[in-house]
Amino acid sequence: MMASNNESITLTAHCLCKTHTFSTTVPVSRLPLSLHACHCDSCRHSTGALYTMCVRWPEPRQSVDVSELKVFHFGTTGHIVFCDTCSTPMFFVNPKDLDQELQVFTGTIANFDAGGKTLFKTVDHIFVGDTKDGGASMWMRTNADGTETKRYETRDKREEHEGYPFDWPATLSFTSYEAKTHDTVPIRCKCKGIDFVLHRPNYDNVPKSKIPWFIDPVTHKPLGGFCACNSCRLFGGIDIWNWMYTELKYISFSTSSNQPFPKSTLNLKALVDAKDPSIGTLKYYASSPDVQRYFCSTCSASIFYAVDDRPEIVDVSVGVLEASDGARAEGLLSWALGPIGRIEDSEGGWRYDMLTAASKEAEEWRISRGYPKNWRRVARERTETWAT
Repeated sequence: MMASNNESITLTAHCLCKTHTFSTTVPVSRLPLSLHACHCDSCRHSTGALYTMCVRWPEPRQSVDVSELKVFHFGTTGHIVFCDTCSTPMFFVNPKDLDQELQVFTGTIANFDAGGKTLFKTVDHIFVGDTKDGGASMWMRTNADGTETKRYETRDKREEHEGYPFDWPATLSFTSYEAKTHDTVPIRCKCKGIDFVLHRPNYDNVPKSKIPWFIDPVTHKPLGGFCACNSCRLFGGIDIWNWMYTELKYISFSTSSNQPFPKSTLNLKALVDAKDPSIGTLKYYASSPDVQRYFCSTCSASIFYAVDDRPEIVDVSVGVLEASDGARAEGLLSWALGPIGRIEDSEGGWRYDMLTAASKEAEEWRISRGYPKNWRRVARERTETWAT
């Protein structure tokens, strides 16, 4: 919400279940606040997202009580504090410097009408080198105002003053739309309490009419998509979420386990409810009566999305995949690059311009690299054309 005196604004951050809410004020003179994105392996596997994006919480560290949040020891100079009920990562905390401001995950910040003011501006992307393929930075290289953001291989900007060029990585380095480079890919969180295996689906002898809606009819790769709905945003603390889809029969436990993985979401839920050791640190939050959002109870990584009316299918967070060709796992997935799903949830607030810019850049990048339109989009646009 905007403060009535127009000299300051109020920022509110909360988790998905709204057990934890934090508010503070910011002088308008300090705007825009600087956003910093990290694409390192640890951030991806601690959240399930393809990146993390944070901004300094503009309040003295000692004034913010985070004692009710669960702590994950992310690294020597950073802890993630998150909601133990719904998994939302709220802040990065420096355990060695209690005077250092908290870093709030931008996906937790309420979306409100800023009255034409620019609240946030992305300054840089660090550890982009970990992604191998550029990861999500490929659709976040520019801000809504058209200014370019810096992308760095690591975080030592003294050694990388210029950062990566805008067109890095080269198009020829990407896994092609048709290529299949993985038969199996680990599903693994940062703490390794979740350690499953995703297998390439096989629909070679399945009639086209029987192929699931999320399988590319040409390559038989599963769909990799974008979601900006409020629930997914809050679940992972990230403004743009990336899911892929699979039938549960194509997931197994790691090679150290001989037990079969559940073939239905009902059985998966039952294993978690029973605290079966085979399921590791997996936990779920029922964000709706028929929806289970699965996450790691130790490090907060979002793992699966399940809904009761499709018991054989789960969405899998792309950030917890360990694909050898890069963070986007293009040798396994067929990406729906371009329009971002559920962008309408952000309409009327500051977040809409950010998401619109990312959607536009994703489409421009798709065209520049010669990647085809997603088959579902083609069908939808054809229907819309016929309707007019």
